[in-house]
Amino acid sequence: MAAESIPPAGTGSVVIPVHQEELRVDTRQVDAGRGVRIHKHVTERPQQVDEILHADVIDVRHVVVDKIVALDDAPASRQEGDTLIIPVLEEVLVVERRLRIKEEIHITTTEREERHSETVLLKSEEVEIERFDDASDRHGK
Repeated sequence: MAAESIPPAGTGSVVIPVHQEELRVDTRQVDAGRGVRIHKHVTERPQQVDEILHADVIDVRHVVVDKIVALDDAPASRQEGDTLIIPVLEEVLVVERRLRIKEEIHITTTEREERHSETVLLKSEEVEIERFDDASDRHGK
């Protein structure tokens, strides 16, 4: 303390200077200089597609039979090779009742192959990640 702050003896009072410190807290945003850069590249490349396609070709024919059969002898559908035969029946009025095979439906299935060629575009993505630090760049690191 300075001598002039203390009064002379005999005055009965002493003056002591008081200092007060104050604290002020603030926040602020600081760029730390660290970051990440991501580079994404999309490329397209042609890809040849060459496949064999299968298809079923169906031929439906009506074949006239005109044959009389007994009621108990009605024929069922049958398979002959690649052909499914479905009898079509009708009742004919005669002195007695008989079944006559009016016609058959012959359905033939054959397999057909056909080559199909086409160019399609396939996409792929590549990602490059680059890490950097602005602070180290400023210091020559």
